[in-house]
Amino acid sequence: MIKLVILLSIFSYVRSSLLFPKPEGRIVGGLPADILNYPWQISLQHIESHLCGGSIFNDKIIVTAAHCLKNMNASALQIRAGSSFWNKDGVVVKVAKFKIHENYSSKNYRNDVGVIRLISPLPLGSNIQPIPLTTTEPAGGTPAVVTGWGVTEQGSTSLPPQLQYVNLNIVNRLICKLQYKLFQIKSNMICAGAKGKDSCQGDSGGPLVVNGELVGIVSWGEGCASPHYSGVYANVFKLRKWIIKNAETI
Repeated sequence: MIKLVILLSIFSYVRSSLLFPKPEGRIVGGLPADILNYPWQISLQHIESHLCGGSIFNDKIIVTAAHCLKNMNASALQIRAGSSFWNKDGVVVKVAKFKIHENYSSKNYRNDVGVIRLISPLPLGSNIQPIPLTTTEPAGGTPAVVTGWGVTEQGSTSLPPQLQYVNLNIVNRLICKLQYKLFQIKSNMICAGAKGKDSCQGDSGGPLVVNGELVGIVSWGEGCASPHYSGVYANVFKLRKWIIKNAETI
């Protein structure tokens, strides 16, 4: 579930490292989703091509992963909201500016969170809705769902046009640390997974949701749906104060 490879054929750059975030990807082992069931989901786009996922915080603020915004220019970014398809329908709004976490690390993806301010407010409705941030950290075994337009298998370069969803479970922190014994799973990360199911390249920045609340942001991992590794997400519970503060001040 190596999630930081940006496919050259889809995007304008490629990064190679042992760990990869998931900017260009698709849900593995999932099913087509209707935006009415996930109205907080947006497609973050670079020069009109899908780059990452994101979540609606309010009508002018989007929450996504820091690695999706690193080295980007706001003028080249836009979001599509209110559509099950990344390339049609809904509404498209340009990005005014963004901010990534001051202590984000591209080496180990600590504090992998950023906020985006839109040029104009989103028209909230049944298919465009904000999602509340969790106020608790879910325990291991808690059912969760992740959505996105990422690739459906590791190594693929083809994005699904329709939003995908997959049901996962929160993975106990100790188990996740043992899985990633060569890397540090910090408190501001949370893990989730299920056999044959995962987020993948292109899902980066998208929402991991428990009971209608945002608990995680698709961040990184080893491969996609690897039987030995869970997916790793930015832990919204630990990053909640930063998100709220910077959503107000950006």
